Order: sequence, then C-alpha cells, then structure tokens
Amino acid sequence: MHTNAESAGSYRGRLAPSPTGYLHLGHARTFWVAQQRAKANNGVLVLRNEDLDAMRFKLEFVDAMLEDLKWFGFEWQEGPDCGGSFGPYNQNERSHFHRAALNKLRDGGFIYPCTCSRKDIQSAARAPHAADDKEPIYPGTCRNNCESQMANSKFSWRFRVPHGETISFADGSFGPQQFVAGKDFGDFVVWRHDDVPAYQLSVVVDDAAMRITEVVRGADLLVSTARQLLLYRALGLEPPRFFHCALMTDAAGARLAKRHDALSLRTLRAQGAAPEDLRRSWSLANPA
Repeated sequence: MHTNAESAGSYRGRLAPSPTGYLHLGHARTFWVAQQRAKANNGVLVLRNEDLDAMRFKLEFVDAMLEDLKWFGFEWQEGPDCGGSFGPYNQNERSHFHRAALNKLRDGGFIYPCTCSRKDIQSAARAPHAADDKEPIYPGTCRNNCESQMANSKFSWRFRVPHGETISFADGSFGPQQFVAGKDFGDFVVWRHDDVPAYQLSVVVDDAAMRITEVVRGADLLVSTARQLLLYRALGLEPPRFFHCALMTDAAGARLAKRHDALSLRTLRAQGAAPEDLRRSWSLANPA
C-alpha cells in the first residue's frame, strides 16, 4: 500500500502533543522538524491537543504545554487557543468524528469485539513485539466473536488485519518501509473497553478531518503507520505523507520519556536555558 504524495491544496502539518506530562527536549526536536517542514512548504501548522487519556491527562499539563511550546519558538496557525476552520482542536471534543468512523468500520466488517485484557494477550501472544513497539502480536483469541454474543460483557473493538499482506510506504526520512500484517503487527484495538477511541483510530480520523498532508513524528511510530494505513483504506480516506524523526536519547542511550524531568522544557526554561542554544546542535538538513 502506498500513500499519495500530497492531497489537493496547500501543505498542512501538525503538532499533536498529549497533556500527560511535561514536554521534553525530544518532543521539541520532532515538533521543530514539523514546523520547519511546514515553513519550507509555505504551509499551515496545526496544534491538536490529544487529551483522550483521562487516566493520565491533567489540565495543568495543557497550560504548561502551550506555555512551553510558545517559549521554545513554536508558532501555529490553528489550534485550541486560536481556533480555525477544522476544529475543535481538543481531541476529547471530537467524539462525533471518532464514533462515526467506528460505526463505518463495524458496518464494513473490519472490526470485532474483544474481551481480552492486556495480561491475557501478553501471556498468550505467539510472537514477541518489536523493542520499539508497545503492542504484542494479538493471538486471535476473539477473532470469531460477534457483537450479539457480548451481552453485558466489557469489550474493546479490535481491527482485523489482513494476515500476510505487506504494507508499504515511502517515509520522508527513513525511505521505503515494509511491514507484514500478522507478522510485524497483529489485530489492534481501535476502541477501548472504557468507551474511548484508541490512538490508532483517533489520529487517523483527526488527521484526515483536519486535512493534514504530512505527519511528522518519532521513529517509534513507524509500525503504527502500517496499522494506520489499513484504517485509512478501510475508511476510504486519503492518507497523508509520513516523515519519521530519529528519537532523542539521554546520556545513557535511553529514549527520552516524560519521566526525564531534567530534560523537560519546563525545567530547562526554569534553569535559564535559551531555546536557540538548545536547537543549535540539531541537524535539520533537507527540511522540505
């Protein structure tokens, strides 16, 4: 499966942070690439607040996110603080878009109800997941389930991947990519048991609705791109281009995470760091 280079109209990029902790320097570098690419293409940069994770989301992180992004030098043309033609820009206010997509997948027979817990899957998975991918290969336990069997059971909706199909795309940074459905990734959740859309579905639906033409994000999401391309196809949506950035690591070589408070933008700002100094060592060759 291949993405089309660009949909009609001007370049539209996006920043899509989650308010589940303070943004760190790794986020900033990836977001900076996104901003540079939008500028190089005379495009629009959209800020979308991905606040669906009610268990980890905190309002204080939303305010800090906006402050830290502005301090660092980010400038977006559409977002929760300034509006735009493709809002709302807070993801938790977009449930009607997500639910319509869920209904389309259900009507098309692309998904099935799954009662498996994460523990069930980890103990029964027939293949280990990649080191940079959080989701183990689903063993297919509930593949033959139908909704009428569920009664009062708690279940999630899982996408049925076409086993053996090679999903291909050209990444703007890493070049040609290929992943085999059922081998490199398995059936994945699109709607959680707590009645919240999962990341894979929400990001596809919102990027399409906001007419994003290129998604810039971390290399840890390369496998997720293959999953999402299947969703684009099932929903009859035009996929954007993709540009995955190498991940930033700490001094020990570990990938930066929100627990790395010493490298959070908030901490660096409090220490008197200058954004231009932090950016100086970054290589942003060929932004277009």
